[in-house]
Amino acid sequence: MKPSGLYIFGEVLFDCFAGGEQILGGAPFNVAWHAQALGDQPHFISRIGTDPRGDKILAAMHNWQMDTSGIQRDPHHPTGQVEVTLRGNDPSYTIVPNCAYDFIAAENLAPLPAGSILYHGTLGLRHRISRRALTELTRTGEQAIFLDVNLRLPWWHKQEVDTWLQKARWVKLNLDELRLLGFSAPDFRAEMARFQAEFQLDQLILTRGEHGALVRSAQGEIHQIMPEKAVQVIDSVGAGDAFSAVYLHGLLAGWSIPETLDAAQRLAGKIIGIRGATSNDKTIYQNIFS
Repeated sequence: MKPSGLYIFGEVLFDCFAGGEQILGGAPFNVAWHAQALGDQPHFISRIGTDPRGDKILAAMHNWQMDTSGIQRDPHHPTGQVEVTLRGNDPSYTIVPNCAYDFIAAENLAPLPAGSILYHGTLGLRHRISRRALTELTRTGEQAIFLDVNLRLPWWHKQEVDTWLQKARWVKLNLDELRLLGFSAPDFRAEMARFQAEFQLDQLILTRGEHGALVRSAQGEIHQIMPEKAVQVIDSVGAGDAFSAVYLHGLLAGWSIPETLDAAQRLAGKIIGIRGATSNDKTIYQNIFS
């Protein structure tokens, strides 16, 4: 059965770079931004402040023709912000606490339609109020969940992450996160199998940066892709989110794992060639589908 729609829940914020650049970000927002460009018309659910940054987010979403009906305004908490420090091309993050996205309200949120796909990460669930909102959205258990693990100290607890993993159908994480969650034996492919069995996943997606990505199917098949050599690397901020957006596109379209992997890696490869995770340049979406 074809999924009935794509819903994305979690943080939207500004990535603030040392040079003064402020670029829209937050993994769920990045995924929604790319999904809109891919024609998937995602329903993005988040919360922003009644401040200039919040106004900029709404303006950007309108310009990108995104649905803003799921955006709540918060008069008491600021729009999310992250300080990004680059060591070479690799980012580290200082995440501001008590931002508007921590307080996504459950009031007036109805459970999502049966058969829909819900994407969420882990950072956006660091506060109990947003966790309650997600619980309300998934109350019926009739949604298929894509969980994008993003472990950022000190904003995660293993017991909570395990609970969300148990509800997911598809999970994406990187090798460091696999190990942080207790699957740390040297043979990471064996650990992928153990992880997938423990949480009964349809697909486990493991990203490995310059070493590409692997997907383990429910049948135990391993699919792997290596990235093409990048012409220019600016930073890797948001590359994984671009990958996730195309992977969701493939799930919605009913693509095979190999063709989904190929397209996802292509867009991720383009994102590392720009500053930050999002761009208004629609040409980056050209030629990602073979």
